[in-house]
Amino acid sequence: MIKSGTLYLIPCGISDGPLPFLPEHTLECIRSLDIFICERAKTARRFIKEIGHPKPISELTFMEIPKKREYLHLNEDLAPLSNGKNIGLLSEAGSPGIADPGAEICLRAHQMEAEIIPLIGPSSILLALMASGLNG
Repeated sequence: MIKSGTLYLIPCGISDGPLPFLPEHTLECIRSLDIFICERAKTARRFIKEIGHPKPISELTFMEIPKKREYLHLNEDLAPLSNGKNIGLLSEAGSPGIADPGAEICLRAHQMEAEIIPLIGPSSILLALMASGLNG
């Protein structure tokens, strides 16, 4: 029996530019992945290049989350998990699954009984709360 792959929830910067505050452990994890689900492939490729992924971008797989329509190929995009492959989920900004279309992907991965590991990084909601002056 093949062990299920892991879905890694990858944080992205809220603004353009590299993420100098990401821990080396997080960067190493991202650099080990070959398959990514993302909101925009162009932005995801730029991020992956900036963190120094060891493989050429052309050898990596990027699958886009549909905008404003049903995610009809969700099962197909997550199929590598069933074959023991790991997948990275990239949000356009912030953390996947928090006020983000990545929530549907996480739910389906849970239903597939795949392991889901959120990596440390920014969350636009938490950052907004911190800067608001309100007591969360």
